[in-house]
Amino acid sequence: MAASNYSLKVNRQLLDPNFESYRLSLDPIPTYNVELDAAVEEVKLKDSHYTLDHVRAFGMYNYLHLDPWYEDSVFFVDCKGRVLNLTVTLDTALGKPREVYQLTADSEQGEERLCASLSLTSATWAALSDGAGRLLLLRTCKRGESSHVKWEPLFSEELGEPFTILHSLAHVQAGVHTIEVLLLRIQKDSEETKGSGYSVSLEWITVANAAAQDQEKSYEVKKRRVLMGKSVPHYAAVAPQGKGLMVASEKPFVFAHVDGRPVEKPAAEPMEVEATDPIYFWQQTAEDVTVSVRMPEGFTRDEVRFRLTADTLSVGVLGFPPLLKGRLHAPVDPEASAWIIKNDKSLEVTLQKRSEGPMWLELVTGDRRGEYVVSDEQAALIHERLTHLTSEDLNSNPDKDKPPCNSQELEDCDGFPEDSSSLAYFDGESLKPTQVVNLGGHQYLFTVDVNPSEMPCFCVRHDVDALVWQPRPDQPSNMWEHIATFNALGYVQASKRDKKFATCAPNFSYATLGECLRRAFIYRQPAPVDTVLFNRKQGRQVGQVANQQVASLDSNQPILGFRATNERLFVLTSSNLFVLKVNNN
Repeated sequence: MAASNYSLKVNRQLLDPNFESYRLSLDPIPTYNVELDAAVEEVKLKDSHYTLDHVRAFGMYNYLHLDPWYEDSVFFVDCKGRVLNLTVTLDTALGKPREVYQLTADSEQGEERLCASLSLTSATWAALSDGAGRLLLLRTCKRGESSHVKWEPLFSEELGEPFTILHSLAHVQAGVHTIEVLLLRIQKDSEETKGSGYSVSLEWITVANAAAQDQEKSYEVKKRRVLMGKSVPHYAAVAPQGKGLMVASEKPFVFAHVDGRPVEKPAAEPMEVEATDPIYFWQQTAEDVTVSVRMPEGFTRDEVRFRLTADTLSVGVLGFPPLLKGRLHAPVDPEASAWIIKNDKSLEVTLQKRSEGPMWLELVTGDRRGEYVVSDEQAALIHERLTHLTSEDLNSNPDKDKPPCNSQELEDCDGFPEDSSSLAYFDGESLKPTQVVNLGGHQYLFTVDVNPSEMPCFCVRHDVDALVWQPRPDQPSNMWEHIATFNALGYVQASKRDKKFATCAPNFSYATLGECLRRAFIYRQPAPVDTVLFNRKQGRQVGQVANQQVASLDSNQPILGFRATNERLFVLTSSNLFVLKVNNN
């Protein structure tokens, strides 16, 4: 993976440094229950799916799919292979989910079969996986206007090992209707001997209409590109018009195959390092600095050109530019400093520090041609100071002034991934990462569709807050725009040990966390209060309050799906679909 060459630029105007906390609101949330005719098709992990990647990709899968083109419309697949849709117009008159497509019964119930996955490609198209390795592209018509119309499959093809669909989009390229689909697989890797024995692949498939203008549409695969990595991506999406691919993951991905042909790995470029020896060597104590400057052979005392002030140093030979010249790291005392010639090859300069104690980081500011030499006395002192950090015991002496770190005292919110996460944008032509962001300690929280014409947004932790970012691949200088903030959500979510899902409303009016069982937490944006409130500690009037609400569902079944719209929160269990009326717009 290329080195980081970009950073996420926070919009400070969207941060609230005065935010205090969420206030628990006891206002009830209207909850409506739709009982399902058949259970949701939940495919549980097999014994062979033992890795953390399998849990992240399939064990934490969101079985509920939100239609970003039509508000308050969700889809899921039941155990009978039916794709069902529920569109809400009036909460008190919820009907039964309607069937829009039926998967064929010939999908093998093999051991490696995964759950069926769905991606709403456009306002009139959808991509569907049967969980057994078959990809279907379905023409849905305008779903909001004709929810009773059955979907029509116009493409169906076996693509190898089972997969789930991460993202899809449709566009017109050179007058040809084209659909881009991104697939996720976890495959056994014979070359992976030290790790889990599995690797993660992302397959980017381009399907286009191959029929002439007046003929019936006939779609076929035009291009297949495979990326390989060692961790399930937090975020993966195709850029509009299929111009690129964006991936956020703990470990980097690289393109491995294009249409079955291996991609040649570029040779590592050698580092451009001058093979010259250091011009000078220096070492220091708390009181002084000693510098040894290499001089031309045969030089004499009269040829030495030495100039020293409290802040600058210049050393050279008559008739030549100075060998060492510049501003010293800290002031010295010129009267107490001196120089001598050693072995007719070097000039040794002793500089008396004006302030004893502070150690210098460099001799001359910005000069990298020298080499710092650590004395035996300093090495022993450094070793003594760091001994408490290298103890074999976790906490051998907690009463000591500087006790060693005890990992058992860390909280979940202090956790840091073993490998530094990165966010990369791959160019669709060169297949190379052009922009790379080191996410570092910015914990990835969730993905949300805000505008169906744009790439999905993602939310990461920034300090204690949760920041929402909108990718804009058409703006290379500002590829990721900070568009919303959920105050303190980054810290709050770290305390939810049973958290399974997280998302927010497309208009950012609230964020919500869903646990494995029953409970959902809703965190609203600060809103004006009707009454006069004062902060007791600061004595100032409070104009806005951010409320927190907790919803407890009447079900003991695990939560399988979790989606939020501007007005409603949809929660799916094996036999029920709950609709929570969060906002009254």
